Amino acid sequence: MVKMFRWAGLVCAGMMALPAVAFAQKPWPVRVVVVTTFEKGADTGDQPGELQLWAEREHLTEHVAFPGGVHDILTNPEHTEIAIVTGMTLVNAGPSIMALGMDPRFDLTKAYWLVAGIAGADPQVMSVGSAAWARYVVNDVAQSIDMREVPRDWPYGVYAAGAVRPGALEGSDQEHGPDAGYPIVFSLNAGLSHWAWERTQAVKLMNTPEMRAYSKGWAKYPAALKAPSVIQGDSFASDLYWHGHYLNQYARDWVKMFTNAQGVFAMSNMEDSAIASAMVRLDRMKKADFQRLMVLRTASNYTLPPKGRKAYQTVSEEYSGDGLPAYEAAWRVGSVVVHELVGHWSVYEDHVPGHAP
Repeated sequence: MVKMFRWAGLVCAGMMALPAVAFAQKPWPVRVVVVTTFEKGADTGDQPGELQLWAEREHLTEHVAFPGGVHDILTNPEHTEIAIVTGMTLVNAGPSIMALGMDPRFDLTKAYWLVAGIAGADPQVMSVGSAAWARYVVNDVAQSIDMREVPRDWPYGVYAAGAVRPGALEGSDQEHGPDAGYPIVFSLNAGLSHWAWERTQAVKLMNTPEMRAYSKGWAKYPAALKAPSVIQGDSFASDLYWHGHYLNQYARDWVKMFTNAQGVFAMSNMEDSAIASAMVRLDRMKKADFQRLMVLRTASNYTLPPKGRKAYQTVSEEYSGDGLPAYEAAWRVGSVVVHELVGHWSVYEDHVPGHAP
């Protein structure tokens, strides 16, 4: 779960390191858009956020002024791969994606979009430093009652709008897809997600003694003690920065309920549902292809406290390795897919890879 509010004032630092690129009239036919949500400081050469490793290792050396967003767009010299910083939270992410999709300087009709961001991880599913490819992105449109005022048999005070209790859809609008009044669940291209996972499941991730020591506090969860790995797991996006056992169970139940028990909550964040919603609308406008959207989130921290500590004591603690294991995982895993798509464009330009498992 991204908790980078303290860096909100720094997202624009380093934006003008290079002059903005002058454009010819013909839009660039972009192959891959890397979607990040924040950068701590400069784009290169200092402590990394989500963008920096992509900027440095993908040679995204050209800056393109982007007044519709919060940060310059970066591009490689070939203009085949670009990276955007959306800004954190749903209210930033959605408008940034729409602004990029409508920008006449880019032809994104055949571009693949890769969300490569960090997340809070459910220790029941994955360990810090792991990566998860999503099949579902789930939003948090809900009703909420303070736990001190709910019936005694309620597990928590959050439930679907119109429903009679948590964990049930009785009484709620039964349509919750992208076109619903309350859009909640976005089904990604399962075949593409599986293809990406198959190509990256053997990627070696950081696994330091410090990371292993950090995870010992969650020893009751076997997955948290395993070496970091690449899995398939789903994304729950909320503008509420939540933390703790009760709300973690709510997230598990919520994702399961809205995916007909097909999804597994793995990653908490504050952007993915807005990104997915913007992509759906751009698809309708023939500006982008929603079937080419991939969501990769990597574990920077856990969504509930370790044994012996309270949620309020750990909600704002620093990430393991200051987040570097998660930033590294996002690039190490995501770049494999990016290089495959960009390097074999004749194969993937008109054919989206993968089939549903």
